[in-house]
Amino acid sequence: MEILLIYNKIPFPAKDGGSIAVKNLAEGLMQNNCDVKMLCFNTNKHFVNEEILKDNIPKNIEFQQVFINTDIKNFKALKNLFLSIIPYNAERYISEEFEIKLVEILKNNNFDIIQIEGLYMMPYINTIRKYSEAKISFRAHNIEHEIWEKTSSQEKNILKKIYLKILFKRIKNFEKSFINQYDFLIPITERDQKQFQKFGNQKASIICPTGINTNEYKISEFTDDEDISIYSLGSLDWQPNIEGLIWFINEVWPKIIKENKEITLKIAGRNPSKELRKYFNKNNIIYYGEIENAKEFITSNKIMIVPLFSGSGMRIKILEAMASGNIVISTSKGAEGINAQNNKEILITNTSEEFIEAVKKIKENKISKKEISIAAHRFISENFDNFAISKALTKFYLNQIKD
Repeated sequence: MEILLIYNKIPFPAKDGGSIAVKNLAEGLMQNNCDVKMLCFNTNKHFVNEEILKDNIPKNIEFQQVFINTDIKNFKALKNLFLSIIPYNAERYISEEFEIKLVEILKNNNFDIIQIEGLYMMPYINTIRKYSEAKISFRAHNIEHEIWEKTSSQEKNILKKIYLKILFKRIKNFEKSFINQYDFLIPITERDQKQFQKFGNQKASIICPTGINTNEYKISEFTDDEDISIYSLGSLDWQPNIEGLIWFINEVWPKIIKENKEITLKIAGRNPSKELRKYFNKNNIIYYGEIENAKEFITSNKIMIVPLFSGSGMRIKILEAMASGNIVISTSKGAEGINAQNNKEILITNTSEEFIEAVKKIKENKISKKEISIAAHRFISENFDNFAISKALTKFYLNQIKD
């Protein structure tokens, strides 16, 4: 089966949830005997030079790229506000050069499936229809407008609030405008699939959670008498992560260290704003910046916090942490799409009091850290193996093509 993936940034090396989702699935499809080609934007924000790309791109993927400057320009944003109905977030990815390259690839290949990764690549669907008879699948990484709705509701600056509210409404209309234009819908979680059904999706759909190569994660021994180490890992330019981390540092952390002065919160992630960095100056907090090896960081720490209250899709860092035998303390929203059992494979907490109580239970050995660690590793191995997930998607595609 010939498959083309298009994505709005290069996922090699994969440094964030979206990139990991694209990279892992591409590799999984190849392992299931699919011929995979990729066309991606190389953005200035997430720029990957040729040397790094050569060292990280899988050998069997035929890969092409188009550079685009996605920097926010005030004049263009203002022009978009008054003269366009397309959200500025999406407009920045509309590129004549990319379309020319896409047409060239479509003319020179006979694809069975063209998989569009993420909402902001959907404007190219008309070009795909014009130059290819392939079936088109839309892999929805999340419900994009929900993030912006939450952001606009929390903004205190009145002018920014007005702009964000307009942006949220445009993104929602933009998202809905593509319903049923694809042949297949590939959401990452059951909850997202239900949301698309509410929007009117009538196309064949399969839930395709992000998988990980579970054999690469070895459980690190967790003894009940060792000191605990709390950490947070994730992109610090993603609004749900920012909101959740600020809430945790303000509402939870002071109460934890008041009773446990030896506990340290380790924060790792890229692109924090100056405003966010100010929160890292509080007691017992260490900021590591963007780390080279996430697996090593996860393995060397044992307790991950995920204080998320908005967004959709799936938190891949939770999968990686659980696969490594870490104890994850997460909100229900953070653990969405994973369906691990509370107090068995994960700890679910939604209030400051519950977060504090969870840390206390771990600290005082009121729960067995070792048992949760083993259960977490087993759960991910059984439910989120990348090869098995990719195999299910491959089978879905083959059945749909036959029909």
